[in-house]
Amino acid sequence: MLRPTYAIPPRLKARRAVLGLTISLLWIAAPSAWAEESPVADVTIPKVSPFDDRDYRVLTLENGLQALLVSDPEADKAAASMNVRVGSAQDPDDLQGLAHFLEHMLFLGTEPYPQSDAYQQYISDNAGSHNAFTAQQDTNYFFDIEPSALPGALDRFSEFFLSPLFNADHLESERNIVHSEYMARIRDESRRENDVLNQLLNPDNPTTGFAVGSRDTLADPEGEATLRERVIDFYHRYYDANVMNLAVVAPQPLDELEALVVERFADIPDHDLSAPTIDAPLIDPDTLPRYVERQSLQDRRQLRFYFPIPDPTDEYRTKPTQLIAHLLGDEGDGSLLAVLREAGLADGLSAGVGRGDGNEALFTVSISLTPAGAERLDDIEATLFAAIEQIRADGLAEWRYDEQKSLSEQAFRFQQHGAPQQEATRLAMSLSRYPVEDVQYAAYRMDGMDSERQQRYLDALTQDNMLRFYSAPDVESDTVSPWFNTQWKEQPPTAIGQALSGLALPEPNPFIASDLTLQGGQDEQPTALIETPTFTAWHMQDSRFNTPSVEWRVSLQHPSASYSAEEAVLTRLLAGWLNDSLNESLYPAWIAGQSFSAYAHARGMTLSFSGWRDGQTPLIEQALEQLQQADISTGAFERVRYQLQREWRNAPQASLTGQASRALGEALLTPQWSTAELLEASQRLEKRHLENFRRRFLDDLYIDAMAVGNLNAEQAQEQANLIRGALTPRLTRDDIPPLTPLEVSSESEILHPHSTREESLVLRYLQGRDTSVEEQARLSVLAQWLDTPFYQQLRTEEQLGYIVNAGYSPMLEAPGISLIVQSPDVDSSTIAERMDAFMEAAEARLNTLSNGELAAHRQAVHDRLNQRDTSLPSMTNRYWQATALDEVRFDRREQLAALALDVSVEELQSLWPELLSRQLDIRFNPGDSPSDIATYREARTPFDAR
Repeated sequence: MLRPTYAIPPRLKARRAVLGLTISLLWIAAPSAWAEESPVADVTIPKVSPFDDRDYRVLTLENGLQALLVSDPEADKAAASMNVRVGSAQDPDDLQGLAHFLEHMLFLGTEPYPQSDAYQQYISDNAGSHNAFTAQQDTNYFFDIEPSALPGALDRFSEFFLSPLFNADHLESERNIVHSEYMARIRDESRRENDVLNQLLNPDNPTTGFAVGSRDTLADPEGEATLRERVIDFYHRYYDANVMNLAVVAPQPLDELEALVVERFADIPDHDLSAPTIDAPLIDPDTLPRYVERQSLQDRRQLRFYFPIPDPTDEYRTKPTQLIAHLLGDEGDGSLLAVLREAGLADGLSAGVGRGDGNEALFTVSISLTPAGAERLDDIEATLFAAIEQIRADGLAEWRYDEQKSLSEQAFRFQQHGAPQQEATRLAMSLSRYPVEDVQYAAYRMDGMDSERQQRYLDALTQDNMLRFYSAPDVESDTVSPWFNTQWKEQPPTAIGQALSGLALPEPNPFIASDLTLQGGQDEQPTALIETPTFTAWHMQDSRFNTPSVEWRVSLQHPSASYSAEEAVLTRLLAGWLNDSLNESLYPAWIAGQSFSAYAHARGMTLSFSGWRDGQTPLIEQALEQLQQADISTGAFERVRYQLQREWRNAPQASLTGQASRALGEALLTPQWSTAELLEASQRLEKRHLENFRRRFLDDLYIDAMAVGNLNAEQAQEQANLIRGALTPRLTRDDIPPLTPLEVSSESEILHPHSTREESLVLRYLQGRDTSVEEQARLSVLAQWLDTPFYQQLRTEEQLGYIVNAGYSPMLEAPGISLIVQSPDVDSSTIAERMDAFMEAAEARLNTLSNGELAAHRQAVHDRLNQRDTSLPSMTNRYWQATALDEVRFDRREQLAALALDVSVEELQSLWPELLSRQLDIRFNPGDSPSDIATYREARTPFDAR
């Protein structure tokens, strides 16, 4: 997998400090344990937050490899990530994509494990997952797995860097897969823009090359060396222990983790290499300013301003660009975005540093435009520079920096750990960029304001140092970018525009929480706090994440929310308007750690509140008052409607797998409306329709609510009563039409999504027989058994495409299995034939399968279902989803996990022929006409609800 950049997530939780000090230790142990030839050179501990009770150890092995070990006794997965500080920037000119191709080849067998699927099969059999990505200056390999299987996983993983076979038998097939990956992303707007941007940057800078690779760029090179020999040469030239950083997160004790790592990674070759550096400028300043336009495939208008600056990565201790980015990206009253929104020119804005190469970077201001904004690019540019001048005159005040520092320290103090795999990858990347003591703290550290450096960065944001980049569907040109076929052209400098008035710098943030005490008390699961016919409120007090935060979900349900396409659009408009209308006033709250969002669903609309317990009640009150009483302005209505229409117009350009999944949902769930139906309905609606709908909607509600987090029952009851009193629900749950899964047709049918993509696809859906938990367990185990062989056969062996997977895919409580293949050059009929052949072979394998062989798959499903929640929001969402089902059970996941262990081979053999008689294909070839999915849906009967 290729990723052009990798951003380290800024907010992840931790739980115990080392008094704010860096502790560096020379490892001391008994002579019997460590002799002079010990491969461990030294051990250090990073700074962590006051509530991080995990144990840390950073080893530097004698071969130069750094390894960060994190022992988390509560983790139910073990994970590892190896970051190699080499990437596509090191590709030779005659083999672009070679670093990415090498990443793929390392998965295809090593000396101790020569089978091409040995690593993948072991990970899958032990409830794990794996992947890798290649960026410009990094290649990262990662996995997670059942903790008891960590030694075996590290055995196989470490051999990537010790004894890869570069399997000659799979060289051609993997080159085809890389090409398929390229073709699967060829219409992605971000890659198309990046392709044009690379033409404008310095061609001598190695980050401007074609990173993905294709059949053409990875063809056997001219000369004596074959492609395989060049891959091996690249590996030995750049892969070295000194440029590798390993992170392992697991429940095992540190000493055990250290032994596992030392034994397996100490022999990685040490050639005394260092990470490659880049000296060529990212952009030639003599070429600026430049004005460029490029054609987008989506109906979306975007304006970006790129300013070359020194790469600020090494200045992470003071973060001299953060305050500038914060002020330009502000969305509160008087901000650049607020002024542009008020004028009807924009509906989104972001600012920050990207595209860094260690030497230089690009400071980017990105503005999402309305059609009116596309007509006034010069005025928008003038307004941007007026905002920059305002910052230059009065923005870089020390109190603003101190406010940011305070909020950053709050976030660091109450980090929440991500999943072990996410943590391992983040930490391996961080270890490659920052000193050991700051691998956890770097993203949050702000030692003090460096006014001189801030001014230097601000001085770079000038019109003479600017690349203005406009994207829109109506741009036409004879110039086409080389790899992603994007039309683009350069324009002469334009006339100076007229800056809009009304800009103002933000005032001190009034939403900063002051009471961040942690309350004791821990519930095992939510319980009903209030239960009446019209209002149900659930509550769960939680302290396990060590954060004084609370998650509220409030579902406002109305009988006609999805009755027609028009009503479905109005529900979305109401949620969108509420978000839009609160954007300026609640942006400071978001900065301070409080957030609110409204989202529409088939039964109505959910209000989501997340953040510190302190200050959340006023936020709830403000959102409810806005929903009930605020004026719906013409400008806000038009802006939100345009955003929704843009999304629906662009739906045929979305990822093909996403379109197929949506088509499947439209076919087998009711009520549902297609994007085309929603778009058409939206064009008939006006502001008055939304005003009338709001009144009708609020007059007839049933409400489900849930509070999970660091608040007690009394506090939750007070807020629940506030919600109930403000909204006065009148309906019962029985008044709300259910979202109903439908039976697959007994006749094998084929449906086509509404798509304009250039690839082919088959999504084959196998539906279970009933909604019983036992049937859900059977299909979960069967999907686990199918997954790796399906991937290995259709992707690795038959090279049908890059996107190949099989997995459990329920529709509410109706169990099912989805098998998906997307291909750039194989038509859907051929894909379906190959799927048929796989299914026949799978039936033969199933008929000879033993219960002993099935045991690993049963256990993998069990372990995956029993994974712990890694954040308060993810746990809340899991419990919240349970309230949408007819029978509210918060232990359903655990029940399913237990039943998975009892699934027998005989049950699966009996199930298999019935699954084959209950299947639906979603297929697509370029140019296919969309099916009438509504007619298919109307002919279906409700799924067996046993």
